[in-house]
Amino acid sequence: MLPADDADALDWLAFEQAGVLTTAQVAGLPSEGRVRGRIRSGRWRSICRGILLAGNGRLTRDQQLWVAVLAAGPGAVLAGVSAAAEAGVRGLRREPLHVLVPAARRAARATLRRLPIDMPAVLVHRTTVLPEAHLQRARPPRTTTARALVDAAGWAAGVDEAQSVLAAGCQQRRVLPEELQAVLDVLPRALRRRLIGLTISDIAGGAQALSEIDFLRLCRRHRLPAPDLQEHRVDAAGRNRWLDAYWREWRVQVEIDGAHHMDVKQWAADMRPQNDVWNSGDRILRFPAWLVRARPDEVADTVRRALIAAGWTPAPPLRHPTQK
Repeated sequence: MLPADDADALDWLAFEQAGVLTTAQVAGLPSEGRVRGRIRSGRWRSICRGILLAGNGRLTRDQQLWVAVLAAGPGAVLAGVSAAAEAGVRGLRREPLHVLVPAARRAARATLRRLPIDMPAVLVHRTTVLPEAHLQRARPPRTTTARALVDAAGWAAGVDEAQSVLAAGCQQRRVLPEELQAVLDVLPRALRRRLIGLTISDIAGGAQALSEIDFLRLCRRHRLPAPDLQEHRVDAAGRNRWLDAYWREWRVQVEIDGAHHMDVKQWAADMRPQNDVWNSGDRILRFPAWLVRARPDEVADTVRRALIAAGWTPAPPLRHPTQK
């Protein structure tokens, strides 16, 4: 709700920052004495050193984000999965909150360790590269979606999470692979830089999900020819279909099924387009996504035999330098 017509500077500041203020912002305002009175009476909360809440209830999500940025100090912005989630990327971790600060200054780590119980943990990252082009005009301030996803991939707990974050942003149409690459180009010391670059290339080539990225990695590792991804087809009923992986020269198709394909109704619905493929003369292989990740050798062997049966000739095995 907008402040009243007669609202003062304090009311507008509280409105703009979801009710979260710093003592430095309040200092010197004509209403500074009024703020102290509200804190003493319990109408306002002291969140941590230097941070106030214009109210006494539990922190909302917006207020938590403001606390994280303001408590981290001047120049701090939301970053990583926290910034990406605010940009609309779904399915990301909500906690802890990630904040990026310029490397030239230190965040108030002692303050961030004394946050109240209704405030998530805040992880502070430092950077020497944060150009204006990587900052999003938002409240609270945050990095752009592309920078957020590249950072999130570098800070992820593991490789799968790193690739999932990048794939989610592109699959949900929140960012383009070209935008991710542009960010990576100016971050020469980015964590997992090589992995991120390969993943961006895979996504640009058509991979829309982590399972498809895993499948491309499997093909490279086992020296299988690279398939076309998300090949467009029109089935016998005139409906648009997209093939997960397709070798046009040998007419071999691979479908990678997520968990929802295991549902009985979905399985039955999948049979019709699969039968259409068989009737067209293409060979079709189907693998659950977990099998691609858990038993890549088994999947690769099945694909290799299908391609050979369709006429593909494998390259001769690589010789060890000691072999003649």
